[in-house]
Amino acid sequence: MEIETEIKDCLKEVESFDKTGFNYTISLVSGKYKLTVLYAVYRHKIIRFNNLQRYLNMISHKTLSHVLKELEKDDLIKRKVYTQIPPKVEYSLSEKGESFIPVLYALCEWGEKHVINK
Repeated sequence: MEIETEIKDCLKEVESFDKTGFNYTISLVSGKYKLTVLYAVYRHKIIRFNNLQRYLNMISHKTLSHVLKELEKDDLIKRKVYTQIPPKVEYSLSEKGESFIPVLYALCEWGEKHVINK
């Protein structure tokens, strides 16, 4: 099966764990809320900070700001600033972030398949 071959290739032995694609991916999305924020930005396509914080009501202002900065630094989201008064900032997925969506779908599908008390 082709998928099994791809999985085996991805999990092949390398001289060091830090040189694996797995390690790189985890380094981009590890953290308590990174996947949650990526999911929320994807669902809304374009969203402002306050709307995002309301949608994800479990994340503090400071934490959300920090997560957004990290995701922007890693080129998973884009931040667009409008020069107007009052200031307006919108967030959306970057091209690299869009390419991560199949991974989010796979996580969702796995969760739906294994969720307890459905």
